[in-house]
Amino acid sequence: MTALTNMLSGQKGTIAVIYGGSGLIQKLDTLGLHPGTEITKVSAQWIKGPIIVRRGHTEIAIGFGMAKKIMVEIT
Repeated sequence: MTALTNMLSGQKGTIAVIYGGSGLIQKLDTLGLHPGTEITKVSAQWIKGPIIVRRGHTEIAIGFGMAKKIMVEIT
């Protein structure tokens, strides 16, 4: 298990745990990101910018701070 920020572009995984308060968990759930969701990391900025992930046919940009709290089981 690793943080979303540590995944390489193109890697696929399943969200295992989200370490955050109810506000963060609710916001990510609204975006369709919750434990058990399969995602693919599309890209990341090199200076702690947003991380882009794909869930199904949808691409979602997540701030670096939020992405650090998402733990992923790489598949």
